[in-house]
Amino acid sequence: MSERRVDFDSIARRYDELRNIGPLWWELVELLVREADLRGRRVLDVGCGTGKLATALAERYGCKVWGLDASPEMIEVARRRVPRGIGLKVGRAESLDFKDGWFERVAMTLVLQLVDRARAFEEVARVLGDGGIFGVLTFDYTHFDRYYLNRFFPSFEALDKARFPDRRSLEKELRVAGFSSTRLRRVTQHETLQREAILDRIRGKHISTFQLIDDEEYVDGLARAERELGQQEEHTLEWLVAVARR
Repeated sequence: MSERRVDFDSIARRYDELRNIGPLWWELVELLVREADLRGRRVLDVGCGTGKLATALAERYGCKVWGLDASPEMIEVARRRVPRGIGLKVGRAESLDFKDGWFERVAMTLVLQLVDRARAFEEVARVLGDGGIFGVLTFDYTHFDRYYLNRFFPSFEALDKARFPDRRSLEKELRVAGFSSTRLRRVTQHETLQREAILDRIRGKHISTFQLIDDEEYVDGLARAERELGQQEEHTLEWLVAVARR
């Protein structure tokens, strides 16, 4: 397996289409807003991608939002979709270009596996004011034990377990970064996927793990999926919501 860098520029324009989970996404947003007390707050969305969450926070929950992402193409897509009043910047989680204590809340959704967490968490703690809250949505470690694509791409489980923190590690990392308390909540969702939707996701390399496997494994896995997938697949999503107080 070769060393590869995750690059979201190449999938920015199709990202929302490829990663669409419909009403399940809104359930997660509602949960994150409630658990991290985001409603009406000044929020930094780190790893904002195409601006989908930032838009929801501003339009539905009355937040004042800044979005930041390391991918210039993601930010370009976001600029075309977000309403006026949302600020956007190209930047990295490990070096946030904002003043100390500037935000009441910081949110990260499916970002932990992409950053240097020690540096990123220290930066989040810096830009949060006293009593500020850091809300994280990520996959629970158990998600990778039975991920539905593991049978086609044998490297996936080990790669993702190496990139995502388990619950104990996440709590420790947040504590070391200066957060006084952390509350974790696990959430299970069930999704029914149609065969062509799955194949479209695979062909579009909808998750970053695809960029970390060899070309041979990708080609072989796609071929197996084309042969073996039924008309629909039942898929379980295991999420973890972490709420850390400054």
